[in-house]
Amino acid sequence: MVFKIKLRPTKRKSQQQIFLLVVQELGQVLTAGTCVSISLFGLALHEKSVDLPLSTFPFINSIMGSTNDESWVDGMIDQLLQARNRKPGTPVDLSVQDATSLCNQAREIFMGQPMLLELGAPIKICGDVHGQYTDLLRLFEYGGFPPEANYLFLGDYVDRGKQSLEVVCLLFAYKIKYPENFFLLRGNHECAGINRIYGFYDECRRRFSVKMWKQFCNTFNCLPCCAVIDDKIICMHGGLSPELSQMEQIANIARPCDVPDTGLLCDILWSDPDPSITGWGENDRGVSFTFGGDVVRQFLRRHDLDLVVRAHQVVEDGYEFFAGRELVTVFSAPNYCGEFDNAGAMMTVDDTLMCSFQILKPASAAQQRYGSGRPGTPGRAGGR
Repeated sequence: MVFKIKLRPTKRKSQQQIFLLVVQELGQVLTAGTCVSISLFGLALHEKSVDLPLSTFPFINSIMGSTNDESWVDGMIDQLLQARNRKPGTPVDLSVQDATSLCNQAREIFMGQPMLLELGAPIKICGDVHGQYTDLLRLFEYGGFPPEANYLFLGDYVDRGKQSLEVVCLLFAYKIKYPENFFLLRGNHECAGINRIYGFYDECRRRFSVKMWKQFCNTFNCLPCCAVIDDKIICMHGGLSPELSQMEQIANIARPCDVPDTGLLCDILWSDPDPSITGWGENDRGVSFTFGGDVVRQFLRRHDLDLVVRAHQVVEDGYEFFAGRELVTVFSAPNYCGEFDNAGAMMTVDDTLMCSFQILKPASAAQQRYGSGRPGTPGRAGGR
């Protein structure tokens, strides 16, 4: 990253104090003129200007919300995990600067990794979280807090639940801390047109600003949409697409991008399996398609895959097989919206590609307290 320095006088004391620190960091890099003002990206430059790497200047990093200081990320994670010792639902005190830093750094990492991730086992896979921060912390208690285990989340981090900001900030912080061990896919709610309606926009506006909501949405536009584990297990949020014939089509989707109303990316985030049909059908959501078990089998055979793992639908036990156990839906938000008495689940893929499931039953208010030492639910054997 490069920033441009513009040299011009200023009389505002607050700016002078900041720019004195900038000058201290510049040292002997700039000797001509007095550095008393900085201009970032896209502004016209005066004659006295220079291009320098942003990483050269820790102070500028901090005021820009782009710090690469590992201790800062550790501090963010520690702050977010303090919720374990508080009443469930208590907001974490997050600053605009910290949220901006998380978005900026996470966005760079997402863009530096492919749209179609190639991952290795062992790994734990989680479905929809939807702002249920207390339950996200329970998932990590059961599966092990990073870096104890590798994780892949299948999207839908925001909306409906009351703590979407905490969910996204913790997930982004872990992505920054462990970029090669912690992975996030895009869900249909990681889209401005959807989370503008279903809660995330209002939460951002109430706690931060509309500008901060746009920052998050810009970061969502950089998320990958699909992952393949050891060339055998394909993972996405929604499902298959009638437009998908070659895996390279996924890899070639350009980012950053919004989610279109139709087409490959839309289907990957929106489509659903339907046991009552053969081939492709209309989707009751009014978006994308449904697909039958025959579509799953043909897709797997064509691409030499064993299993489709997806999320996107509430299922009673937290996970549900389809098409002769060749597709599984994983949903990780127990007691979804406080209305469904569903369990949540987390899927573990071991190094032999054997799949098992840990179940999160809906927790009572008393059970949601942390520090109780309650063990995780034993895994249930699944299939490859």
